[in-house]
Order: sequence, then C-alpha cells, then structure tokens
Amino acid sequence: MEAVLDQLNLVVRDMARSIDFYRAIGLEIPEDTVWRTETGPHHVEIKMPNGFELALDSEALARVYNAGWRAFKGEGDRAVLSFRVADADEVDAVYQRVVALGYATSQPPYYTFWGSRYAIVVDPDGNHVGLMSPPDPTQRGSPPEI
Repeated sequence: MEAVLDQLNLVVRDMARSIDFYRAIGLEIPEDTVWRTETGPHHVEIKMPNGFELALDSEALARVYNAGWRAFKGEGDRAVLSFRVADADEVDAVYQRVVALGYATSQPPYYTFWGSRYAIVVDPDGNHVGLMSPPDPTQRGSPPEI
C-alpha cells in the first residue's frame, strides 16, 4: 500500500493563542472540536475541504504520544505550511487581518513568478504559514536566476 499524507500535527506552546491564529487566517475550528482536560486545551483536528487534517497538539500531549519529544529549541523556520485561499484579494485581506491582530509576518503579499499572490505570516510558535492564491496566468513571469 502506498503511504498517503493524511494529517500534519503541529505541537504548540499556547493552544488557545494558536487556535485564535488559525481562525484568523480563515480556518473553521468549532469550539466543540477542541479536546480539553482540567489543565486546558490539548488537541484539535482541523479538517480541510480536501480531506486533509491539520492537528494542533499541546506539548503535554506530544509527550504522551512521542516518547522522544523534546521541547522547542528555536523558531519553526525550516518549513512553510501553505494554505490556498480563494483569490489574490483574499491573500491581501488575510494578511492584513493577521497584521492587525498583532501577529508577525515574514513576507508581505506579492506575485510569484508562477503567477500566485503569496504572503507568509508567522504563527505564535514561529511556524511560517503561507497564504497563496490560485495562479493567475497574467501575473506569471520568468523564474529567477538562482
């Protein structure tokens, strides 16, 4: 059987703040889907329209399911978790909403050489989160010299 990427788990320091951030970029997170104990929220699975799941887990829960879990050592700048939004205007609107809420950013909105409007915002744990529109053929350009 071929392995299929089905879920991405992000371990977060402050679950409530992370839920607020991912709601701000447009993800639906019903309150009744957040798993809580007496010590607070520890897990939520966010189902995407395409069937993929993004899960947010507390550090306490990560230590339960991953015996090798180690606390954060730095910022999450080795990967970009990208979300496709409806169009270029939505990239700009989500970016502005995130900025207005006081979250950090890494890349202001711009048109990529492949024609997508793209921006990168930073979640409360330092993970880079991309916002990308479908490609617009009229915005395509030449690939950069690397």
